[in-house]
Amino acid sequence: MKSHPRVSTLARCVGLIASAGAAIAVAEPATLEEVTVTSQLREHSQLDAPTSVSVLNSAAIEARGATNLEQLLNLAPNVSFASGASRGRFVQIRGIGERSQFIDPVNPSVGLIVDGIDFTGLGLAASTLDMQQVEILRGPQGTVYGANALAGLVSMTSNAPANETFARVAAEAAQYGSHTLSAVTSGPLSEQLGYRFAVQNQQSDGYVHNRFLNRDDTNNLDETVARGKLRYQARDDLQLDFTLFYLDADNGYDAFTLDNSRNTLSDQPGWDRQQTLAGAVSGLWTGNSLFTLKSVLSAASSDTEYGYDEDWTYVGFHPWEYSSTDDYLRDRDNLSTDLRLVSTEASSLFGDSTGWVVGVYLRSEQEALARNASFTSQFDTDNAALYGQLNTALGDRLELISGLRLEQRRADYQDSLAVADSTDENLWGGNITLQFTAANNTLVYGTVSRGYKAGGVNGRIISASASNPAIGSDTFLFDTEHMLNYELGIKGEWFENRLQAQLAAFYQDRSDVQAKQSIFDPEDFSFDDYLTNAAGGRTTGVEAELNFQASDALRLFASVGWLNAEFEDFVSSAHVDARDDYTGEVTPISLDGRDLAHAPNYQFFTGAEFALTQNLVARLELEGKDDFYFSNSHNEKSTAFELVNARLTYRGDNWDVSLWGRNLTNEIYYTRGFYFSNQFGNNPANGYAPEAYYQLGEPRVAGVSGSYTF
Repeated sequence: MKSHPRVSTLARCVGLIASAGAAIAVAEPATLEEVTVTSQLREHSQLDAPTSVSVLNSAAIEARGATNLEQLLNLAPNVSFASGASRGRFVQIRGIGERSQFIDPVNPSVGLIVDGIDFTGLGLAASTLDMQQVEILRGPQGTVYGANALAGLVSMTSNAPANETFARVAAEAAQYGSHTLSAVTSGPLSEQLGYRFAVQNQQSDGYVHNRFLNRDDTNNLDETVARGKLRYQARDDLQLDFTLFYLDADNGYDAFTLDNSRNTLSDQPGWDRQQTLAGAVSGLWTGNSLFTLKSVLSAASSDTEYGYDEDWTYVGFHPWEYSSTDDYLRDRDNLSTDLRLVSTEASSLFGDSTGWVVGVYLRSEQEALARNASFTSQFDTDNAALYGQLNTALGDRLELISGLRLEQRRADYQDSLAVADSTDENLWGGNITLQFTAANNTLVYGTVSRGYKAGGVNGRIISASASNPAIGSDTFLFDTEHMLNYELGIKGEWFENRLQAQLAAFYQDRSDVQAKQSIFDPEDFSFDDYLTNAAGGRTTGVEAELNFQASDALRLFASVGWLNAEFEDFVSSAHVDARDDYTGEVTPISLDGRDLAHAPNYQFFTGAEFALTQNLVARLELEGKDDFYFSNSHNEKSTAFELVNARLTYRGDNWDVSLWGRNLTNEIYYTRGFYFSNQFGNNPANGYAPEAYYQLGEPRVAGVSGSYTF
């Protein structure tokens, strides 16, 4: 009997992991490195943190050859991203997260913090240049980060200044005109002051050919990143860290075609640009015997421009010579501060059984939008929060963790269409966790956590309602979304720290789910996007990660996620089915029990590293993902896929060189998709029939990279 290709792929993955058993007796293997989670209120080893978290250290980032966060997300279970731009800027965790942003302001579901600086919604800033580690926390972070982390959080930390002077240069060259140059230098300036500076430029022509313009670089990358750090040990009990970050991204965006190929016809290809200047000052004071004081003050200013050829073709392609472009200029400035007191043993409560953390958080952000020089809006938000956590020892191995966050959020919106509104909300989240540490380096935990995502106003949709009867007054505002997350987990290290593993099972109950909808407006021949509240949603899933040092020469690793994320009692008033002859009228369709968009039922990542000699290491990876819906407003889906990657690295005393390839089988897969109905078809060759269009993922790419350390 012929086996299903997806089943065969998963069987090969299981076989790869199972083969480790025979390798245990080959030699006395090395142990695995311990990884610390820094994004919680108290620092923990990854295997001691009672939450589902993936930690990707600098070795994992280098082995992946990643220059941006989007190239790491598939390594973590139940984590996805949506493209629709030069990079995947929007992250979904456990099926929850935004997929795009056009006119309306976005209240994010997944937070992004880089060196204490809030870059939520600005994925181009997620460069991995000189990065120490990336932490991906799954589930609501209602105590630690509040309103911007309903689904989870991505926290990135770059390397600190080194104690000894060194410098490193690195270069990479690959197909499609890709090349990257970077340099890092670090060391002490005095006994008290250390520095670190890193800079990188990455360029690529991209993976499409514009046949109309006869160009190969209309979907290009051109990104320059610089990061500087100073560490000042002012006194034995006071450490100050200063961070400065600069980004200049001038990327192209020309991805969609009428035949779903890599050959575009745009006469006015788009762009995806961002200029960012940001900085942070963090302090650590241990001068009081009762508490440690931790503080972070950060500021970021980002100017972004996102535009595209709306018809994907050239003048004359359509019979009536239709031509249109769209352009979004956004200026975003934010300022945030976090002040935290962490107890010491001397200030423990309740008979020295309970440690505590208490903190204050303030954040202010201003976002100005100009679209096509004809529409402007201003969206300002202010957040203030008090939070705290108690860690109570109930015995030698049993601990109760309870956290609470109280947050006040105000949002003001106004635009050039005379729409003005504001929201003022009092929000709360928290967690109760019970953890048990067994004698054999095993942690078992159960947690209940509550997260929230602020409500808001659909801006331009209010004016659009005058010409579109499908838009009622009930769509002007949308309510706050809440989620209860129930999670059980086990993690630990075994076989003398040669095997590290973690497993989590969860159930999430969402109320007033914020769901993006889209209605066709026959007045101006466009789609109007807006957010509405579904009655609810439910999500169940399992996440597992494994790292096994089978012998001195062989290391095996794997992660797998299973997810069932569904709507509950949601009737869409703006759903377009592939069978519909859509005319702009409301087509109510029940989505009760339907999977959320960008929520694949399974995804996996597995591989092996084998030391062929003392200096030569081979790495093989296999990653895959189930099909998933692209949107909540139509039924078009991606296809399931598997990607094979390989890397061969030779390391000398102070240099290394790698030959690598990604997507070696040249699998065709999709990162974004749309469905065009009869009323809004795009291709005259088939009579503007209903059709789906896709943005393709990276094809097979091979290259060489190397570095030299002075």
